[in-house]
Amino acid sequence: MSAAYLLALLAALSAPYQLATFREDITVPLGHACMGGGVSPATEVVDPLYVHGAALLGPDKPLVFVAVDWCEVRNDAYDHWRDALAEAAGTTRERVLLASVHQHDAPVVDYEAQRLLDEAGLEKSLCDVAFAKQCVDRAAAALKEALKSPRKVTHYGIGSGNVEGVTSNRRVVLPDGTITYGRGSATADPALRSLPEGIIDPFLKTLSFWDGDTPLAALSAYSTHPMSYYGKGGVSADFVGMARARRQAELPEVFQMYFTGCSGDTTAGKFNDGDPANRPVLADRIYRGMVNAWENTQRYPLEQATLRVAPLNLVPKRFGGYSETDARATLADASVKTFTRNLAAMALSYRKRVDAGQPIDVPVVDFGKAKFLILPGESFVQYQITAQGMSPDAPVVTAGFGECAPGYIPTAIASTEGYNEESWCWVEPGAEPLITDALALAVRGK
Repeated sequence: MSAAYLLALLAALSAPYQLATFREDITVPLGHACMGGGVSPATEVVDPLYVHGAALLGPDKPLVFVAVDWCEVRNDAYDHWRDALAEAAGTTRERVLLASVHQHDAPVVDYEAQRLLDEAGLEKSLCDVAFAKQCVDRAAAALKEALKSPRKVTHYGIGSGNVEGVTSNRRVVLPDGTITYGRGSATADPALRSLPEGIIDPFLKTLSFWDGDTPLAALSAYSTHPMSYYGKGGVSADFVGMARARRQAELPEVFQMYFTGCSGDTTAGKFNDGDPANRPVLADRIYRGMVNAWENTQRYPLEQATLRVAPLNLVPKRFGGYSETDARATLADASVKTFTRNLAAMALSYRKRVDAGQPIDVPVVDFGKAKFLILPGESFVQYQITAQGMSPDAPVVTAGFGECAPGYIPTAIASTEGYNEESWCWVEPGAEPLITDALALAVRGK
């Protein structure tokens, strides 16, 4: 029995619930690939990247909530993060609820994909595996240290705040009836920016933990791609990181975490043309959403933290160069650009996971009057709206970008409009009923 587990056990016995929080710098070194090698590698650090975590200790094994300021964590790298933090906390892998925040001037980490790329002579083209593992080790050490001094938790809180002027849907219908998903994070075309927001979730939700009237931690989530501008090598937690840091400075005694909601099809494109001056503007609007959610918080005695995990089996994409045969051919072809070979390696890594029979976890922690949910990859925003509809009496704080191996996970409508043809999508059409069934099991418990 590990020392960390004994500490957690003693904490659980001494009080019904306790909370231990940790933060660790995981900023990539200069020269490291960003966004899977699809943009410029790191040339400067504009602001640091962090992993934030909160371990909730109680009658059952600890639950660990983790937000990583990386673009994506995938496949065996995702398992490594959860296994290492589970060992540090004396818990099990499924009780580590980890999601990437998904800033693009940040790394995509997939050990198996990089192993395949190494064999093809593309060392570190996707990620620096040794560096990534060092980050995991440091995070686990930080968690162990935090477990030495947990704080008593008596209540949890839930609040929501409307966010204005940040999010729009990628999907827009042009005046001639043509449908395009061209409204990206930074949209220069004023005609696209002038069109309606489309389907979004306008609410930022905050789950909080309290000792009586003393707030301890705030876990906020909102659906939008967290980029104002990116791609030129300036490593940054971007506008959501700025908002989180401002809130932390304002309430230094309250540990602040931020999760990006289901945002495969939501961006700041309607309100952002890519001008760097927009980054602090967007940060201020997210910050105000955090303040509103905090002011609207209702507190309840913490009497349960029930974990339900639904298995999700998505089918790897077989077209567009992502069949196993095509992906291996692309990976081996030195005449193909490196980013395309990186995408092929990630396709093969995901296939290895699926072939091993390992489903994706869809976890929900049910507190009674609030729930915390993680969905995989770039799930479209409709999935978190659907989840909320399954829980009319308890707000659902939803994080996307859990296991990121599938990439974009379109809805059925988006699939019919060809969204699965995107190169950052590794799944076949038909995901929506599979996710809906998983949500019913995890959110409703049936």
